[in-house]
Amino acid sequence: MFSKILIANRGEVALRIIRACKELGVRTVAVYSQPDINSLHVKYADEAICIGSASSANSYLNIPSIISAAEITDVEAIHPGYGFLAEDAHFAEICESCKIKFIGPTPENIRRMGDKMAAKDSAKKAGVPTIPGSKTCVKTKEDAMKISKDMKYPVIIKASAGGGGKGMRVCHNDVRLISAFLTAQREAEAAFGNPDVYIEKFIERPRHIEIQIIGDAFGHVVHLGERDCTIQRRHQKLIEESPSPVLSDKLRKKMGEAAVKCAKSIAYVNAGTVEFLLDEDNSFYFMEMNTRIQVEHPITEAVTGIDLVKEQLKVASGEKLAYKQEDIKFDGHAIECRINAEDPDNDFMPCPGKIDTFNAPGGRGVRLDSHAYQGYVISPYYDSMIGKLIVHGKTRQEAVSICKRALDEFIIEPIKTTIPFHRKVMNDPAFLKGKFSTDFVEKLFAKTQD
Repeated sequence: MFSKILIANRGEVALRIIRACKELGVRTVAVYSQPDINSLHVKYADEAICIGSASSANSYLNIPSIISAAEITDVEAIHPGYGFLAEDAHFAEICESCKIKFIGPTPENIRRMGDKMAAKDSAKKAGVPTIPGSKTCVKTKEDAMKISKDMKYPVIIKASAGGGGKGMRVCHNDVRLISAFLTAQREAEAAFGNPDVYIEKFIERPRHIEIQIIGDAFGHVVHLGERDCTIQRRHQKLIEESPSPVLSDKLRKKMGEAAVKCAKSIAYVNAGTVEFLLDEDNSFYFMEMNTRIQVEHPITEAVTGIDLVKEQLKVASGEKLAYKQEDIKFDGHAIECRINAEDPDNDFMPCPGKIDTFNAPGGRGVRLDSHAYQGYVISPYYDSMIGKLIVHGKTRQEAVSICKRALDEFIIEPIKTTIPFHRKVMNDPAFLKGKFSTDFVEKLFAKTQD
């Protein structure tokens, strides 16, 4: 095991990694931007180094500063968390060239699965079902129109290097297609430095199901079950749960095996997530692979009892997985609510500012991953996440009951947060029945307005 690592991230995920390291006896180095000097990850790490000003480009995306901090503090490895440089193959290569272990998949894994067309090709070659669509990136609006007409509307345009809903547009006709195609290209170029887009058949009213996998350097890969990430807004996840309320044991096994096949086909190492769309006929299709730890990983930890961050560290340090697929057992039901500094009644507008009152929920079955506290200032420079509320019960019904109680205990003032939104969801009849699709949030707000 490593003796000291640097965490190239901020906020709750940096704090999450620090906690795992402390339990393994690994010393930690935090890096931070000037506005983050009072964040808990800075206070709890064994060492902390300021790497730049507020701008991400000058701090958390500043590779030379991060590598300098790693060399000054003489660390053996870097954990990138999620976001920022976590899926940057170039950063992973630089770490390796500096004899610093990158705690994550190989640069080849990241590059292959970061290109959505290449990832889809890998899945298809592994025998995993994929969504019908263009075989290559689409360069012109004329080609886009021909492909869409042949495939029949609706279709969806996606950025090849994309994620988080950027460079993504749904089209139901020719007029919409042309404007959406050009907009998606511009957005992809701005967000990822790559204007390439491709087109797929749009699956209406799907479930978004992802499978957590982890592999070691010896060719062993296992899956740790699924997470249902269907409740999202503009392709940004808001609530996740495990297991999914709609998967049968047979379908769960089939999807898990498909995810493992996909990972093994590229000799995948470390933690990753294979994401699928599930249609109304229970047919599933490969969508993409995330080559990092996910925001929603705690619900998998809750139902499996496996600490995913510790597993990342063990695999990166050269250990074999200590278990086989048949050793993975699932217990109960877990739900995660993302608590963001946003106003749900004002189109989820970000609401940065100082927290005067912070009362965290507790009790049986409740976990809170957060870097915030009373007096902490939510910065306008980064994402608006305050923390993640994770609950675990014996059944889905019990997990929902615990979640309702925990949300009622959770007080963050005076800034606006998504807590009222989550309360609304936990009391919604469709959610309680487990009958919803990716348009759930839009329908919920339309119902409220009526």
